[in-house]
Amino acid sequence: MQILSTSGWEEYALLDSGNGLRFEKFGPYTTVRPDPQAIWQPSLSQEIWSKADVLFKRTSADSGRWHFQKKLPEKWLMHWKNLSFWTRLTSFKHTGVFPEQSLQWDFIENVIANEVKQSKNTKIATSPSSPRNDNQPSVLNLFGYTGIATLAAASVGAKVTHVDASKPSLTWARENAEASGLADRPIRWILDDAIKFVEKEMRRGNTYDAIIMDPPVYGHGPTGQIWKFNESFPQLMSMCTKLLSRQPLFIIVNAYAISSSSLMLQNVLQDNLKDFGGTLEVGELVLEEKESKRPLSTGIFGRWGK
Repeated sequence: MQILSTSGWEEYALLDSGNGLRFEKFGPYTTVRPDPQAIWQPSLSQEIWSKADVLFKRTSADSGRWHFQKKLPEKWLMHWKNLSFWTRLTSFKHTGVFPEQSLQWDFIENVIANEVKQSKNTKIATSPSSPRNDNQPSVLNLFGYTGIATLAAASVGAKVTHVDASKPSLTWARENAEASGLADRPIRWILDDAIKFVEKEMRRGNTYDAIIMDPPVYGHGPTGQIWKFNESFPQLMSMCTKLLSRQPLFIIVNAYAISSSSLMLQNVLQDNLKDFGGTLEVGELVLEEKESKRPLSTGIFGRWGK
């Protein structure tokens, strides 16, 4: 069991948490939004919390409204290393950024950059039978959302297929690619249901060197397909192993707001990857408060690599 913990970076910080809320800094603005796990007492005073620029209040189980204490732009740019991406306040409390995944972005960049370098140094043959005949690892990003993981992979030389069932999310991801100066990179933007797309790729005989996925608890595809994590994820994971190339690099699964522990991911991944060798890590994605260093768990992950 691993804990991937980050204290953020220059433009993001978890300032405090407690009373079912988290107090954060996204670029120049501070936000307060619900977090049902934060049932402890805040470290900072109520006076400090009350100065947040914007507060999210729920109006139903899956939506709510932002209440502004100062005027904010409709969207603003944030940066992580060499990447730029747009931040927005959505009606379901998200901002388009999952800061705890910055450690996954680091992992993606490091593995792919190392693979590209090794491929060039060993002068991989360019025959059709070569596993990666153009020195570019191929990455499949399912449930790609606003695409920061896609950009991390593309920025260091990967070819990426980015799949999401939401047209607005796909548009947002493409805007992020433009903001990062990566619009000309080999990224395929696909509007499709994850399972349906993987089925089609299996029929086509396409393979990938790495697979990333952030499956939701519940969702639906662009033509009404229903996704339920506990029913759909084992099926998708089994299918995805059939898309792996002869020399796969990694699989990353991030999961949020599900009732299962990371042991569930461990068992499902072990079921499907037992013949591949390699190393499997599972655990929690954690944000560390800026001053108190208190950890806040945000989700679970499973990560397999050679």
